Amino acid sequence: MDKYLVIGDPIEHSISPEIHTRFASDTGQKLSYTRLRVKPADFTFKVDELIKDGIKGMNITLPLKELAFAYADTLSLRAELAGAVNTFKIEAGQVYGDNTDGAGLVRDLKFNLGFNIKDIRILLLGAGGAAKGILKPLLDEKPSQLHIANRTPGKAFELQEKYKSYGNINASGFLDISGKYDLIINATSASVTGDMPDVNPEVLGKNALCYDLMYAKKPTAFINWSHTHGAISAVDGLGMLVEQAAESFYLWRGVRPKTRDLIFELKA
Repeated sequence: MDKYLVIGDPIEHSISPEIHTRFASDTGQKLSYTRLRVKPADFTFKVDELIKDGIKGMNITLPLKELAFAYADTLSLRAELAGAVNTFKIEAGQVYGDNTDGAGLVRDLKFNLGFNIKDIRILLLGAGGAAKGILKPLLDEKPSQLHIANRTPGKAFELQEKYKSYGNINASGFLDISGKYDLIINATSASVTGDMPDVNPEVLGKNALCYDLMYAKKPTAFINWSHTHGAISAVDGLGMLVEQAAESFYLWRGVRPKTRDLIFELKA
């Protein structure tokens, strides 16, 4: 039986084994999928061991995505641009690194939420690893504008420079955002710290969708901010979590699992 797993530190909270086990059952694929705690200092040794043991693929979560990027033999373009890898596919000892986060976000927006990204204005809060993982797939959908805002404006401007050839992208600090946006994405640590960035609620467009990349059982600080200031809809990242897992599964098995029912069940 082909073996897969997710690694990270911490990892006990991960529901990836449940998701991939469901995918395997639904698609008739015979595989096992587990979780393993791997500390950053042990990353290379542990991955070497897993490959020797015949692992076929793995998902990589925090804080190991940049280490995975450095470890991979070859990279997808989206992983190369993001500077981070969340999926390994292993064939004949060679490690292919991909980043499925952005694809998962786009699929959740388009196919689960029915939200068209083409020609809209997007505000992306945060310029760290989470933001980097979704920029290229978002720009591929041809929004009219994508604005990156960050507490440290310089980091936002660095991303603007890096991605400017892929679409209409600009940048600023949180206090210098102007205009209204159709889609506001939180890629900051606000959902972990509870410290919502100082963003003027005037940025909310009339029918704006607010999307938090973080998944949590209780409403996040960003979700609460969105509702407080009159957002029509505010959702967390559970759909993205399932969809990025489905993208990994497709990379490994060549079969795309259905996701809608599973997302609905996990939200219940």
